[in-house]
Amino acid sequence: MQLDPVEYAILSQSVIAAAREMGVKLIRSAYSTILREARDGSAALLDAEGFTVAQAELIPMQLGSIGPIFQPCKAMFPKETLEEGDFLVINDPYSGGQHLQDVFFFHPIFVEGEVIGFAASVAHHLDLGGGAPGLNAAARDVYAEGLIIPPMKLNMARDWNGGGFQRLLRANVRVPQQTMGDFDAQIAANNIGVLRVQELAARYGKAKVKATMAALQDYSERRMRAAIAQVPDGTYRGEAQMDDDGLGRGPITVRVSVTVAGEAISVDFAGTDPQVGTNLNCPFASLISASVSCLKAALTSPDIPFNDGALRPITVTAPKGSLLNPNHPAPVRARMVSASRAWNAVMMAVSQAAPEQAIAQGYDTTTAFCLSWLGPQGWSVYLEVYGGGYGAGIGNDGCDAVDNPLSNCSNTPVEAMDQDFSFFRVTEYALRPDSSGLGARRGGAGFSRSYEILAEEALVSYYSDRFTGAASGLFGGGKGASGRCEVRRGGEVISLDSKVSFPLRRGDVVTISLGGGGGYGSPAERPAALIARDLEDGIITRSLADSWAS
Repeated sequence: MQLDPVEYAILSQSVIAAAREMGVKLIRSAYSTILREARDGSAALLDAEGFTVAQAELIPMQLGSIGPIFQPCKAMFPKETLEEGDFLVINDPYSGGQHLQDVFFFHPIFVEGEVIGFAASVAHHLDLGGGAPGLNAAARDVYAEGLIIPPMKLNMARDWNGGGFQRLLRANVRVPQQTMGDFDAQIAANNIGVLRVQELAARYGKAKVKATMAALQDYSERRMRAAIAQVPDGTYRGEAQMDDDGLGRGPITVRVSVTVAGEAISVDFAGTDPQVGTNLNCPFASLISASVSCLKAALTSPDIPFNDGALRPITVTAPKGSLLNPNHPAPVRARMVSASRAWNAVMMAVSQAAPEQAIAQGYDTTTAFCLSWLGPQGWSVYLEVYGGGYGAGIGNDGCDAVDNPLSNCSNTPVEAMDQDFSFFRVTEYALRPDSSGLGARRGGAGFSRSYEILAEEALVSYYSDRFTGAASGLFGGGKGASGRCEVRRGGEVISLDSKVSFPLRRGDVVTISLGGGGGYGSPAERPAALIARDLEDGIITRSLADSWAS
């Protein structure tokens, strides 16, 4: 169908606006701090075949492969078999999902009896059962990580609102108010997406809406291919390492070959180390997100809609049984750590092909930090996702104390924690001076946060990385600081590993410290004015400023 340019502009921006409104509804309706404050969720609109058309700008890891994640649902439940009130659900990483805590809901959009698209949402759920509250660091298979939901077709009237599926979920989670409230937030977000597309179809006709969905994906594809065409043809290689596998073996290496051929790119992770026995394995859907997100960020303009059209010129492969494409039933809860190393390896390859468009490594480690306590009223579970310092680029310093590029979660205000949790309090939250990698442009500073435990028999569980390694600089830039976690118990300081579960006592103070990003270019080329500014802001100490100037 030929679209009038003016109508296309109106319709395409309306579809994008609808996806953004879904994202706002998801966050504003949420119950848990991980979704309400940290914004660890996403929303999108898909076309009738389940390919992404428009997304809310939330979590790249969740959205980069939401179209491929939908395809197993589509294969099992074709759109022709769906009825009003039906919706599809998946979280199984071995059926196309990512990890169990990210549960995807897909609601069909009916217009005149025809499914013309789907409203999709995903949220990281605070607790989904499994062997430990919030995060089971000891899991050795996916069954120990929580409730597994294969592709399922459900109905709102029959299975939710007191129905069997809702009751099953509630019976398997430790914090039902927050978790079930977040599920309802997903449904609310999807309902908004369905309504907005139906309104557009009522005003402009469903044929024009469907044509706009296709044209928007084609536009992203054209822009992506044009950007790739500017990169010299060739094969470029990169690698990155995790400290260890959590069982004492390491480092664990991710290797990649990025081949540019005209307007297309293939990303091959052959040579990556085998899967590990802990939860650091990365499902293939997450690898797609990591690879495509990195290439889009480095090579293209941010105004290009991130939809399935942008994925068309890119092919991603990884050996089965490797860290980045594990065999069932390997645990995958901490897949963001290995996915971030995939991002780092791809960015290293990009730096050879397009050096001015690459950035140095950031701390680039999703640190999922969980405090839990079983009190008189039941479980209380606090979970937050931390980042660290961002990597520097050719014309900019790295951002200080932000989440990594694949996660993009927000800071959880201390006031929100005080409101929701009685068994701990935050005693310090600060940037880490001298944690940035030096360079003509410095890396971002890391940060630390300290928690005083106010109850007996609490538990801290987390996964992180770069406690022994560090973010590498680029083109002469220095490394960022490493991370660490310590428990101060009376006069004793207990140092914890990067992937651990540890019982706490009343009065303990847990301090998690995140590392900084790598620098870009020679430190000798940094302007004196920028060094003075960093000293004034507390990013560096006087001793480092004096040594830098000398």
